[in-house]
Amino acid sequence: MPDREVLVQRLTELNDEFRRLRDEHHVHDRELEDLQARPFLTAEQEWRVHELKKLKLTAKDRMETLIRQSQHSAQATA
Repeated sequence: MPDREVLVQRLTELNDEFRRLRDEHHVHDRELEDLQARPFLTAEQEWRVHELKKLKLTAKDRMETLIRQSQHSAQATA
């Protein structure tokens, strides 16, 4: 896994899309944690929790795609 960590760090530094997705994922995660810490959620807040989970998953899926593409590129040039 250290290779993956290095790759993620490299993508964060060099790939604007990856960095944006990682930042968005982090923002959504913090908002989700804030909502889930509440003892009661309104219907609107429950909808927002559902929406945040979808947004986080979409960002994570795209980041995984970028990681795989980068791994394949690195293997092809090795």
